[in-house]
Amino acid sequence: MSKIVFYWHPMSSATPIACALAELDVPHERVKIDITTGEQRRPDYLALNPNGKVPTLTVDGAPMFEALAIELWLGQTYGVQRGLWPAAGTPQSLQAMAWSTWAYVTYGAQLLRLQASKDLGTPDDGHGTAARKELDALLALLEARLSRQPWMLGDTYTLVDLIVASVIGYSAYIGAPVASHPATLSWLNKVQLRPSMQVDG
Repeated sequence: MSKIVFYWHPMSSATPIACALAELDVPHERVKIDITTGEQRRPDYLALNPNGKVPTLTVDGAPMFEALAIELWLGQTYGVQRGLWPAAGTPQSLQAMAWSTWAYVTYGAQLLRLQASKDLGTPDDGHGTAARKELDALLALLEARLSRQPWMLGDTYTLVDLIVASVIGYSAYIGAPVASHPATLSWLNKVQLRPSMQVDG
């Protein structure tokens, strides 16, 4: 079995990886990187992750960074045998990659706009209002899907639910109109109640 080392910090973008590792029950070693004191900028850590951020995962010493890449790799490597990720070459595997990327890239782009306006202390200016409008439109797509089926890929919970819910949950925290979409809110609550989602680093 591969030796996996997970570099993390609590309450950060590494948290979904901690939850995924717990959900999949993957043996691993953890190394805390204190981003409050600048440990992420040490040369030895930058050699693993040139972005100087968490999370980072090493597999038999080979580093991988970017949360989405790590989550997809975990799903494909460990999730299939545990029934938490669709097998390669199936229509569901295409949907798994598409919706996971949608959460981080398409939805994430508008989430960054909302976060920026909040950081600037102007959440109700034109940028913040426009971001919430775009997020509402994207949430409507998710609402339509979750109104037809209980989980992202159908009748069964998968790691895709964890991935998408991690982004949607954070967006609700900073002001995205998730509560206006009842099927999405109900689904989000179910995902967040899973024991794996209580893990923080």
